[in-house]
Amino acid sequence: MSVSDLSSRTVLVTGATSGIGHQTARLLAERGATVLVHGRTVEEALAATDRLVTLSGVDANRLCAFGADFTHLEEVEHLAARVLAEHPHLDVLVNNAGMAAPERHTVTANGNEIAFQVNFLAHYLLTHLLEPALTSDPGGRVVNVSSSLHRTGSIQWNDPNRVRRYSRLAAYAQSQLALTVFAADPRVTAVSVHPGICTTSLLPLYAHEGVAPAEGAAHVVRLCDPAVEIVNGAYYDRDHRVAPAPAASEERTVKRLTKLADLLVGQNS
Repeated sequence: MSVSDLSSRTVLVTGATSGIGHQTARLLAERGATVLVHGRTVEEALAATDRLVTLSGVDANRLCAFGADFTHLEEVEHLAARVLAEHPHLDVLVNNAGMAAPERHTVTANGNEIAFQVNFLAHYLLTHLLEPALTSDPGGRVVNVSSSLHRTGSIQWNDPNRVRRYSRLAAYAQSQLALTVFAADPRVTAVSVHPGICTTSLLPLYAHEGVAPAEGAAHVVRLCDPAVEIVNGAYYDRDHRVAPAPAASEERTVKRLTKLADLLVGQNS
């Protein structure tokens, strides 16, 4: 497959300090894109950009470091405000930051189950706040790094924070299902991708061994390329477009999730 030049593109990658996100940032920058490297703190993001420059020979001028702790939604708002101020046109948002749900039920300062907030609600909020930048020119797109485990998930509409019954696997699967459903939201063109089982911090949820993160990142980067046509709401398993879990393409579920997410992040749609 020919590799197209991405030098006119600006891409924000969340969770770009390690694993698939870091390799996605590397591959995009190597192809000429300007990459906004997000980490939990600005210091972590700067360390990641330094590694890309020193270890991968990436041009430092193509990298910008941004910090926001997704367990605090106000930090997501500050991140979006800074991106909009400095990059009023954004070609791609890669919603990659993710965490395994902890063993014990954990709630953020915003009152949400932590995996649901970090993996889904923060990205939901960020995507909508960045909508002006993503739609300033035609062709802006969002790539949600989801998981095949979304198929095992269910959204507990009456108890999304799983206060009554908590299991870390169920909480993680719910967050991935929500992220996959969210791709069908009509406001911004978006797709979801399961990048394969990679050797990252999330590996224990899946298996004992996986492929290198760079291999997973290549599937993400492919969907960032404007030469690759995408359909809003589509779901990819690595390079193949496949049907997601039935709930992910139900209009009623998309609307219901939007209503729930707006309520939990304090947004008025």
